[in-house]
Amino acid sequence: MQRTGTILATVAHLALLGSLGLPILTTIAVLTASGIATLVVLVGFLLLALAMLAMLAVAWFERERIAGLYGAPVPAAVWRRSPRTDWLRVPHRLLRIVSDGQHWRALLSFFLASIFGAITLPLLGLVGIGVPLALAGLGAAETVTVPLTSFAVPVEWAPLLGILALAAGVAGTVGLAIAHRNVTLGLLVPDDRERLEQEAREERDRRHGAVRAADLDRTRIERDLHDGVQPRLVSIAMQLGMARDRIEADPEGAKALIEEAHASSKSAVTELRQLARGIHVAVLDDRGLDAAISALAARSPIPVEVDARLDRRCSRDAETAVYFAIAEAITNAQKHARASRIRVAIRTRQMQDGVATLWARIEDDGIGGAERQIGGGIDGLAHRVAGVGGTLTLTSPAGGPTAIEVTVPCAS
Repeated sequence: MQRTGTILATVAHLALLGSLGLPILTTIAVLTASGIATLVVLVGFLLLALAMLAMLAVAWFERERIAGLYGAPVPAAVWRRSPRTDWLRVPHRLLRIVSDGQHWRALLSFFLASIFGAITLPLLGLVGIGVPLALAGLGAAETVTVPLTSFAVPVEWAPLLGILALAAGVAGTVGLAIAHRNVTLGLLVPDDRERLEQEAREERDRRHGAVRAADLDRTRIERDLHDGVQPRLVSIAMQLGMARDRIEADPEGAKALIEEAHASSKSAVTELRQLARGIHVAVLDDRGLDAAISALAARSPIPVEVDARLDRRCSRDAETAVYFAIAEAITNAQKHARASRIRVAIRTRQMQDGVATLWARIEDDGIGGAERQIGGGIDGLAHRVAGVGGTLTLTSPAGGPTAIEVTVPCAS
């Protein structure tokens, strides 16, 4: 029964695509050709942009259509970011998006489905002709006019012709529906080998992201030690050395130097604690992400509104990745965004495939314009998040607001 329902739904899809699919593809082809022909007058860029958007929309529709029709695990297209930071960043990103084979496979699937649909329409016409012919023997007329034509056939031949038309129409339609299913699933759903290769690539990317995040963290720690704690410790050593030299001739001066060294040592301890907090957050292990973010917000000079709704503890790696993403976002808002308020929302979510995820959104009311630059703080966070199988999205238009969304598997 379920298979019959799927075939009927497929036939309905093919009938619709047979009417609309080819005109849509023809429109895209005309836009593309017109854009190429008018590039010299700059109008072509607009036409090509419209054609590309239309192709991406058709590809998205086709993936959603097949996933909904057959319940198949159709992978989503990858919207690749560009690593460039110069004026070629936008065209380079567009090139990376367009070069994704998933888009072209979806377009090919839509094209073939439209061809199948164009063939399905006359087959459905045969079914429409066959039904009245098969029932014509119930009437009293001597001849029967074939529907949609001017031909008349003897009434004794009408049922046979009707049954033949019905058989041909139904068989052809069902065959096209089955062919459509096999072709589209073959194009859009990866087989076991492709899936394993994709999982291997994703795992390799996660390892690369984790290694890069560790390198960036090590560089940051080295920079903080070199620029902060190390000069202070050198200063303390010099002050104590000067105090030792003066302790007999100038006890008061030596005492003052020792006091300065003592104050500097306390400052150095504070800096070391802050540096250690950037490596390991004790409160995160002891009391969880909610308490750790609340403590982070309490130390911020800018008001931070925290809305945490967590119904479970996630893995240490997942919570650590989200914690540092929030910490970096708050730091950026303080240093660069000129923000007056920061909002942090944290949730545990259950995805459709049953995987529990940890999600966070950090938004400030600053001036915006933040970008992910190679080797920068946000780039390091993105690699850290990717290392635990998560994603980081940055939205920061000029004028603000800036928002960072982080999603990581709870069990990563």
